[in-house]
Amino acid sequence: MRPFSLLIKPTGPDCNIDCRYCFYTCKTTLFGGGRHRMSEEVLEKMVNDFLGCGFPQNSFAWQGGEPTLMGLDFYKKVVELQEKACGAGQNFTNSLQTNGILLDDEWCEFLAEKGFLVGISIDGPKKFHDKYRLDHGGNGTFDRVMAAIERCKKHGVQFNILTLLNSYNVEHPDELFDFYVENGFKFLQFIQCVEEDPETGEIADFSITPEQYGDFLCRIFDRWVDHGVRKMSIRTFDSMISQCLGMGATECTFMPKCADYVVVEHDGGVYCCDFFVENEHRIGNLLDRNLGELAGDSIKRRFNRQKRKLANKCLVCRHLDICRGGCPKDRKKGYDDGITYFCEGYKKFFDHSMGEFWKLASMIQQENLLAERQEVWNKG
Repeated sequence: MRPFSLLIKPTGPDCNIDCRYCFYTCKTTLFGGGRHRMSEEVLEKMVNDFLGCGFPQNSFAWQGGEPTLMGLDFYKKVVELQEKACGAGQNFTNSLQTNGILLDDEWCEFLAEKGFLVGISIDGPKKFHDKYRLDHGGNGTFDRVMAAIERCKKHGVQFNILTLLNSYNVEHPDELFDFYVENGFKFLQFIQCVEEDPETGEIADFSITPEQYGDFLCRIFDRWVDHGVRKMSIRTFDSMISQCLGMGATECTFMPKCADYVVVEHDGGVYCCDFFVENEHRIGNLLDRNLGELAGDSIKRRFNRQKRKLANKCLVCRHLDICRGGCPKDRKKGYDDGITYFCEGYKKFFDHSMGEFWKLASMIQQENLLAERQEVWNKG
């Protein structure tokens, strides 16, 4: 059995804030209305099945919606079950992607004690963050998120910052970079926003264009190099260096096939990818079948391989070995034969940066810098 990891949605699409650009809130149409919470039956079966596969390294990534809505006692139970099911020669890691609103001192003490890697979503300074990341009353959430970050620092919680690039903040890479430096944020990842307007079928107005993304990456790259690459880890850039070192991409966007993880929804449903939580890519339910069997199912294997079906334009592109066609969710003409929406942005960025990436790779080849960073990201 090939090793795999878990991306878990214990609250389904439920969230305590109301981000306008969220791609997952629409999943209520799949699971129905009301409150979505993972039962103890599903949790126990999932943990026992996964650790029962016997992998030496076992990654549990808790996402949402908002996973902290499960409450702290749920995660205390998670660790209890993991410790009980973990066999000789095995270890496990937990990561938690959160908006941070509910992270009080008790939460932070637990997360630090149990070694959770916490990803906190923040879209830059207040004026950018509060543009789209509002609560259900229409109020900004920036101050509450920053207070949670300070509590994480106080208690020694290991955390990274996730910024979703939208049509507003993507135009201000320097302000974002200065914000990260001023706040001592050393581990960053950027997710590009491109969603369809459900009413028109056109690209939604909060999405970014390929040109904006290319320009943003180029400027952030230049700032990162000038700042000192040893002082800050940016996930996409670390993935580029890993490829230059012959170690392969560490970000699934640039892998030859889709990553070996499965999504476990609150009801035990297992899916191929969190961007494809839909009936077409539903593998089954872990209450009916062993999780290891589901992860190795032909539906998942076929899904992973589909990424290799590239457009002719990709096959003759000078950047194919780096790009690998990008993420399937961004391919224009559908899952099988389209090119990525971000093609022109990627080409601009690769043309701008790959020479420097090769130099950086050579510089750190004898160092442990990348291995140390990847150890952190592998928890997620």
